[in-house]
Amino acid sequence: MPYRNQSLVLGAAFIVTGELCFATMGVFIRLVSVELDTEMIVFARNLIALALLLPWLLYRGIGTSLATAVPGLHLLRAAAGVSAMYCFFYAIAKLPLADAMLLKLTAPIFMPVIAVLWLHERVGAGLFLALGIGFAGVAVILDPQFGADGLQVSPVALVGLLGGVLAALAKVTVRRLARTEPSARIVFYFALIGGVISAAPVIWAWRTPSPLSLALLLGVALAATLGQLALTRGLSLAPASRMGVFGYSAVVFGAAFGWLLWAEPLSWQTSLGTLLIAAAGLLAARSTRAPGRATTALASTSATADEVQR
Repeated sequence: MPYRNQSLVLGAAFIVTGELCFATMGVFIRLVSVELDTEMIVFARNLIALALLLPWLLYRGIGTSLATAVPGLHLLRAAAGVSAMYCFFYAIAKLPLADAMLLKLTAPIFMPVIAVLWLHERVGAGLFLALGIGFAGVAVILDPQFGADGLQVSPVALVGLLGGVLAALAKVTVRRLARTEPSARIVFYFALIGGVISAAPVIWAWRTPSPLSLALLLGVALAATLGQLALTRGLSLAPASRMGVFGYSAVVFGAAFGWLLWAEPLSWQTSLGTLLIAAAGLLAARSTRAPGRATTALASTSATADEVQR
């Protein structure tokens, strides 16, 4: 097998492994949400993640390069990322696991729109087709119903979709930060600001975790960290445009876990929505061409800083 093909296969294997880790994280979140509120889970996730990331940050020499000329962008990235985390964790606790994973993966649909409006990235004509396909997939997942009170959509599903929008904003902000900021600094400020933001709601939502809940919270952070590492490796071996389709394996793993652990059936809406949203995400990625240094800079930060909100 040629070296290039080996890299693609190995990269795909790492991406799928990373998504398995993220689906496993979803299982831990669902289990611990029986005892703890979303505010507690998000705070613990950020606190433990900061402790796990600290050795890597010190190794990268973050202590000598904290000065930044764009504190507002770091604040925006952290606020959007943590807010997306709240939406995602809440959706996991309330929706079938496959649906929650899929709504999180709507971010690639919204990223080109934000990138065009904010970063003035060039896009191909295929973007508009991608948006149409993607929003059709979103409509299938939301499954709106017409009743006596008019159009009705699940509020929980809307929260999950909002998480996709916020995740897209966070990721595009990383793309903007990557023009001037090293990846270690982006990760550090997200961990620091995200920890502070998520600490505030714990004041009214605090509940002392049981030993089992502590173990599950540790599992959430470990699964997320391992997923980030696998994703980092996968994207270093092959272009993100070639690896994007494998990210939707999270829905497959989510459906499998949901069926095995909670007897959740895989609905036709989830299956069709997955196909439409995956097709839209891939088409949108191929239709967007970032000018200048942003594209190459993003390649080195996409899995460390871009995915840390998971």
